[in-house]
Amino acid sequence: MLLTELTTVSGAGLPVQGLKDHLRLGTGFSDGGMQDGLIETYLRSAMAAVEGRIGKVLMTRQFKMTLQDWRDGSEQALPVAPVSALVSVTLFDVTGEPTVIAAERYRLIQDNHRPKLAAAGYLLPTVPTDGRIEVVFDAGFGAAWANVPPDLQQAVFLMAGHYYEHRNEFAEATPGLPYPVQSLIERWRTVRVLGGASA
Repeated sequence: MLLTELTTVSGAGLPVQGLKDHLRLGTGFSDGGMQDGLIETYLRSAMAAVEGRIGKVLMTRQFKMTLQDWRDGSEQALPVAPVSALVSVTLFDVTGEPTVIAAERYRLIQDNHRPKLAAAGYLLPTVPTDGRIEVVFDAGFGAAWANVPPDLQQAVFLMAGHYYEHRNEFAEATPGLPYPVQSLIERWRTVRVLGGASA
């Protein structure tokens, strides 16, 4: 399975000022905006770290999942949550010729942890021999930062603040997320069971 991010969150949509307030950076100086690019970088890095740990997309983006075959003939788990919409499902044969599947043949099963693409009938469309599947979908809590749950907002700010405060301390860096961040994201983590067979 290959997951590709097709769209990104614009810089204007990120809570740059919110993080600056969190870090208590001074305002009113002529160079007050000089660190905005750096702050945005730490925000994006912190969001990626939190998203990677919990398997959730914080702000809505579009993704493409590429598969060689369905994991199950009647449904296919999607790799991140929450998924708000299935945009398209396309089958490709061995030559790369695409066949767009009608939306009436599949449906989205929404779930906070394990959303799925499911057959509208009994089975999903058959994948051509040596072909592939591309599923395009929208995922995220919402398009605006305000849509992100407050505990995850705080986790991102703490993680970004950690990056900012320790930006020159490479030798002292410790692996993993800081404990306060871990405690905030714990309830959002997806627990894998049966070796991931149900995911």
